[in-house]
Amino acid sequence: MTDWPKVRLGEVLTPANREETVDALKEYRLLGVRLNGQGPFLRETVTGAQIAATKLYRVTKGDFIYSRLFACRGAFGVIGDELDGCYVSGEFPNFVPEPERVDVEFLRYWFRLPPVIARVDEDCTGSTPLTRNRFKEHFFLALEIPLPPLAEQQRIVARIEELAAQIQEARSLRRQAVEEAGAITLTAVTSLCFQNHPTRPFGEYLLEAKNGIYKPPVFWGQGLPCIRMYNINGPELNQNNLQLLDVSPEEFDVYGCTPGDLVFNRVNSAELVGKTGLVRSDFPKATFESKNMRLRVDRSLALPEFAALVLNSLPVRNYYRQVLKQQCGMATLNQGHVRNIPFPAVPLPDQHRIVAELDALQSQVDTLKRLQAETAAELDALLPTILDKAFKGEL
Repeated sequence: MTDWPKVRLGEVLTPANREETVDALKEYRLLGVRLNGQGPFLRETVTGAQIAATKLYRVTKGDFIYSRLFACRGAFGVIGDELDGCYVSGEFPNFVPEPERVDVEFLRYWFRLPPVIARVDEDCTGSTPLTRNRFKEHFFLALEIPLPPLAEQQRIVARIEELAAQIQEARSLRRQAVEEAGAITLTAVTSLCFQNHPTRPFGEYLLEAKNGIYKPPVFWGQGLPCIRMYNINGPELNQNNLQLLDVSPEEFDVYGCTPGDLVFNRVNSAELVGKTGLVRSDFPKATFESKNMRLRVDRSLALPEFAALVLNSLPVRNYYRQVLKQQCGMATLNQGHVRNIPFPAVPLPDQHRIVAELDALQSQVDTLKRLQAETAAELDALLPTILDKAFKGEL
């Protein structure tokens, strides 16, 4: 524990009170404050004519600011260079620190301590928890902070930021490792599937290309799962956000998916159009929406697993960029485009071997991603520990 003297915030912070009457012709940059100590951000830029309030408050660099509404969720921060001169409503009190007594960054880190936020939560008032509880200024100014000499505050801030930078670097290295591993997989698909093999039009391997079902909104929300473009992230279909669609047995006979089907996204942004997912045996009974296309390959010529890898590969994505059509910001690929996809003419036994090799590689990538997620959680837990030690005088 420290022997730092406790000082009320009202002794080292002064309300800014830079009130201005809203001018209908003036442009205003309006701020919000993120939760969990992430600080202020530019929410929007509007004219005075678009603002219902008659008064706004200007903030300047170095102000300490918080959200009355979300203080109990850590909405505190400091105004930086890029937000100097922006405006807030009266729901965002801002204060000028006494520079000879308090380092505003020291204060910012103090408001990231869980016990401090718990105290703030106790002082909040309102009828609806977490959404309407407001932290009034008199409670804020009455809070007592253990305050060492200014030089010690600055040393602690520097040490916290040094350690936080190391944590961020570790996060970046882990993230980079995962990205590089994913790139290795894509490169391996290109190498194993396209190198040393001629290509043929994909239509020679297709038994069927079928556009999906369209139904008005009244049919959504009940029935069978429907594969939408949001469910296609690549060869593996995402089951987490499947929506239901009411279809008749007759419609399912036409638009149902069976194991081995490929669901091809034919309408999306230019970066995502053409993504193709494989319906595996453990996928629930499902249909597919009109922005997608169901592809069925001749299994005497092509493995569905192999086709899914090829259709998501870099050479095929380059082909999509050359032929896609864009309208109203969306890109579209039609059945003619699909039938002309350059498809490597790999013998079926070699397709089995390539799929097995790439599955093994993907398993290693998945393991790395899992380890990265676990490490990220450990890194996230480090900063609260660092802050706890810092304000106990142990850093």
